[in-house]
Amino acid sequence: MNKILLFIPMYNCEKQIIRVLEQLNDEVCKYLTEAVIINNRSTDHGEEVVENYLIKHTLPLKVSLLRNDENYGLGGSHKVAFQYAIDNNFDYIIVLHGDDQGDISNVLPYLQRGEFEKYECFLGARFMKGSKLQGYSRFRTFGNIIYNFLFSIGCRYKVYDLGSGLNMYKVDILKDKFYIKYKDNLMFNYCMILGSAYYKHKVKFFPIVWREDDQVSNVKMVNQAITVLKLLGAYILNKDKFIRAEHREVLIKNYSAQTIYTNIQR
Repeated sequence: MNKILLFIPMYNCEKQIIRVLEQLNDEVCKYLTEAVIINNRSTDHGEEVVENYLIKHTLPLKVSLLRNDENYGLGGSHKVAFQYAIDNNFDYIIVLHGDDQGDISNVLPYLQRGEFEKYECFLGARFMKGSKLQGYSRFRTFGNIIYNFLFSIGCRYKVYDLGSGLNMYKVDILKDKFYIKYKDNLMFNYCMILGSAYYKHKVKFFPIVWREDDQVSNVKMVNQAITVLKLLGAYILNKDKFIRAEHREVLIKNYSAQTIYTNIQR
């Protein structure tokens, strides 16, 4: 049976994180080996909320709360989690954002059928047939579809989403740390899409339900749109140079985190 790690990145989402943890019902946990919640130096009470929840509720798997030693950004938190998965011999890692926009139940049918095993990158998509968007503006939907089209041209495979909050990766492809020079901010997922195209990873998208209720977006739309276009342009113009390049603004030698709390295993 595959060892599957669930990684939940958390940053200032104390109002939503409990709803994410409540998604971990017995049926979902049957397919998970362990879960790690990585707090990226939140300034709210999210860490306390998670610890209290884990104390009061007995979950059928090991769940650990980690705190990054520095604010590494969303991409940096991915790097912490990827290393954890490598060090602990996991076969797959699932990423589920802590802001409760995605739902892990959307990947459950593929876990039950074992369909994910055919792919190295099994990515949730908000903008493909079968997906549902709740509280997402038509303008943003249109913009994302245009960018997916442009990335499809650059990647030479059909791209349905540049970075939803529900993704799954085979740990074997992460062991060479091809991603370590990628941006540590919200652009990390865009870099991963381009990297997967370059290395010819087996990529598959699946439809998800995505909602925006009480979440606070960290995205500055105009700035991000320009940055993403530059990123894609750099890749198309010289793929080898893009892959070798250092994309981080601050070089971090070691993406480290401390364990704050671990629940008691059954």
